[in-house]
Parts: sequence; C-alpha cells; structure tokens
Amino acid sequence: MRLNHINLTVTDVLAAANFLSTYFGLHNQGGNAGMTLLTDVEDYSGMILTLMKGKAQDVQYPPTFHVGFSLASREEVDAIHTRMHADGILADPPGDTGHSYGFYVVAPGGFQVEVGSA
Repeated sequence: MRLNHINLTVTDVLAAANFLSTYFGLHNQGGNAGMTLLTDVEDYSGMILTLMKGKAQDVQYPPTFHVGFSLASREEVDAIHTRMHADGILADPPGDTGHSYGFYVVAPGGFQVEVGSA
C-alpha cells in the first residue's frame, strides 16, 4: 500500500504553490486558483500534495499542525531563512527546536511549515 496524496486546504492556492515551489523545490503539476497539484519529483512517482481553496474561516489547523522539510545541513536552513527574509517573509530565526536546528514560518495560504536539519 502507498499513500496516494495529502490535501491541504489553503486560503490562497497560487501563493501557497509558489511558496512551496520557490523555497522547497516542489514541482507544480498544474491546476488553478481553486486547486493545484504539487510533487516532490518531476513525475507522479513520489509525494503528491494537493492544495485546495478554502475560505479563511475554513482554514483552521490545530496549533501543532505543520508541514516539515528536512534539509541536509544547518547552512541550507540558514540559506532558506535568508532568502525568505530578503523576500519579506516573516519567519522565526533559526535555532535549536529541541529535535533539530531550524525554524517555523507561516506559509501563504495559512499553514505552518517547519524547516530543519539535524
């Protein structure tokens, strides 16, 4: 058995897709402002993430809900944080999270992302 996909309800599909593509290299496989499909490899053989449009009042994830990205080094974590900061994205400064070195940021669309490295 294989997990087929994960769906996130977001307030802005296009902004969330652009964020995930720009900073985490996800591949936009197409869609529109109502629903877009992203993969972590160029075809559909890996992880599939769908983003579906929801109204602001519908997008209420639990406080601890997040999507996590694991990077190879602390330097990569710092580099992504620096890029986000330069682009005007507000994110916690990188540091010890208790289980990794990283930071959290709220992505466009209303969900939290963890960026970390061992």
